[in-house]
Amino acid sequence: MAEGWLRHYFSDRYDAYSAGTAPGKLDPRAVKVMSESGVDISSHKSKSVDDFGKMEFDYVITVCDSARENCPFFPAKVKLIHKGFEDPPVLAREAKSEDEAFGFYQRVRDEIEDFILNIKDYLV
Repeated sequence: MAEGWLRHYFSDRYDAYSAGTAPGKLDPRAVKVMSESGVDISSHKSKSVDDFGKMEFDYVITVCDSARENCPFFPAKVKLIHKGFEDPPVLAREAKSEDEAFGFYQRVRDEIEDFILNIKDYLV
């Protein structure tokens, strides 16, 4: 979702790449909740940090605690930024209904959007 928001708002300023420490399939609920906000992430692919090889980054932003703890080493010139969000699939496991599960995704989507809209506060 963070990559989707960053591309949606700031594709003219930043190149966004999303990867996970344990990538899986693209989450259909995430696709649906982002579409609800007018952002199409349906063509995004779940990627591993290893997929980016020796690519150089100015910033690496982690958005979940697991990624922060398991993030690979990046050269000293890379600015590491962490902003933790709850993991919607984990929250949804305890949901009593699909509506409740979807509500978790909506809440986290909105929190991530707010973070991205204020990303300049973190990029110094």
